[in-house]
Amino acid sequence: MTSADIRDPELPGRLLIVERNALIPLLRARPDADFALPTAACPGWTVRGVLAHCSAALIRVVEQRFEEGVFTPESNDRDIAQRGGWTNAQVVDELERGMTEAGPVIAEAGGVLDVIALGEWVHAGDVRETFGEPGAYGGAGLPDALALLARLTRERDHVPLQADLDDVDEPLRLGGVPGERTPARYIGDAVTLVRLYTGRSAAGASYELAGAKEEELNVFG
Repeated sequence: MTSADIRDPELPGRLLIVERNALIPLLRARPDADFALPTAACPGWTVRGVLAHCSAALIRVVEQRFEEGVFTPESNDRDIAQRGGWTNAQVVDELERGMTEAGPVIAEAGGVLDVIALGEWVHAGDVRETFGEPGAYGGAGLPDALALLARLTRERDHVPLQADLDDVDEPLRLGGVPGERTPARYIGDAVTLVRLYTGRSAAGASYELAGAKEEELNVFG
């Protein structure tokens, strides 16, 4: 086991706080009409729907409500519908609370909830991209997001891959221990790598991927 394989229990909460500090002021400055914009990354969901999903998921973590069937598409739709009568400001308030308070609960869970922090960070990128804001799937949280992504792909025995990133000094190893399959190779920037691993569009990006297909990399697929 290398140091990269050792779980940092504070990392998911740290990622949420960094994203909270960037996202919440942005949301509070946007007009209500922007919350009705459709998101390309989440077909059928508006910005408000994505935010309601995110806030509901985090509050479930904070309150430790993990009933059977939670975090399914049906459960997600119910969570969004339950907030249908809320103002946009109320949704943002709940999201801010969740991003602030979920970290310690995730840390104590031993790793099973870490992916929620990564998902929240990715959805924040979906919102940023919809708004045309810089920093989608990047920004100050990117180093922690990459570390979390790498560990999750190893734990799930995902496709082994070495990423030689243009904007990161050291190569990043993702996926399980290489066996009969030669590790795939990625050359490009870190944001595009995140897009490939989270099923987001990498159209127009310049990168090289050998030894694996794009659809094999999606950890949420």
